[in-house]
Amino acid sequence: MNQMLSVLFAAYKKRRSLEEKVLKIQKGDNILRNELIQSFQPFVAKTVSSVCKRYINDSDDEFSIGLIAFNEAINKYCPKKGSSLLAFAEVMIKRRVIDYIRTQSKGPDVFLEGAASEEERGIPEFGDEKSIEEYEQQLESEKRREEIKAYTYRLQEFGITFSELAKASPKHTDARMTAIHIAKLLVQNENLNNLLLTKKRLPVKQLEELVTVSRKTIERNRKYIIAVAIILNGEYLFLNDYVKEGMAE
Repeated sequence: MNQMLSVLFAAYKKRRSLEEKVLKIQKGDNILRNELIQSFQPFVAKTVSSVCKRYINDSDDEFSIGLIAFNEAINKYCPKKGSSLLAFAEVMIKRRVIDYIRTQSKGPDVFLEGAASEEERGIPEFGDEKSIEEYEQQLESEKRREEIKAYTYRLQEFGITFSELAKASPKHTDARMTAIHIAKLLVQNENLNNLLLTKKRLPVKQLEELVTVSRKTIERNRKYIIAVAIILNGEYLFLNDYVKEGMAE
């Protein structure tokens, strides 16, 4: 895989690598299972803590319940459903921890002081596969919104608004692919990339020496090229997929 794809799909590859590990574990690789559970203990502790509303360490019973739930998530995870392992595991860990807390209390309706009810949290019934899938989609939508918000703020540092970007986006596929290609070359060139990030403007003159298109073409697509370069420079999982689709057309 060439350098461009390494930059473009870093976050995507990380998720896919995790999915591949899970598939190996589901086929019987218990050594890899132990390694994966060990490496994600901080994630489990953080998720359990969010339910308990207090710091959780590895000596707490709730932490052990979380690890068991994470292991169960590994067994039941199916990449074809579209959600990530961590989103699926988060649902299962919260469900199991809440069930455990209920068994330790006197009544079935108890919940932690200061915590929202399960309905308010949006946590589905553990056995309801459709609800779990809907919750995962909700989590993904929230993450997508947060990513777009962060990207919008980043664009503003370069004097570009989202509405301006929409108007400046190339209408034709060939023009869009050319602009993406220029952005890719820019990011791959360390000196030009540093100029972009520090000066917050496109180094048009230097780019002319790298591409076969005219200065006028670069200027016309300036905002779009900058916008794509920002995506390639950052950890934007969903927006990276958008760029990928643009290059595939």
